[in-house]
Amino acid sequence: MRYSKEFKEQAIKLSDEIGVNPACAQLGLVYATLADWRKSYNRERILKQKTSEDDPPTEREKKLMKENADLREANNILKDAFRFFVNDRKQ
Repeated sequence: MRYSKEFKEQAIKLSDEIGVNPACAQLGLVYATLADWRKSYNRERILKQKTSEDDPPTEREKKLMKENADLREANNILKDAFRFFVNDRKQ
């Protein structure tokens, strides 16, 4: 039997809410069928996430990346100054 995409999506949502076994019993599905649908759905979702990561960064992301780089540089400068004063004090 073939099921519509909408039915599959609703079955997956129901299984998220009440569990796979109860959803199968309620919908009259075999466990393996719903488990396969869930696996395919999760695989597609992961692929979509990877694709969106490949998109160019937004202006906000660019700004945050620059700020992060600046803070890392300032942190490294402070670490170097700390080492300098510690070594100077040992001598």
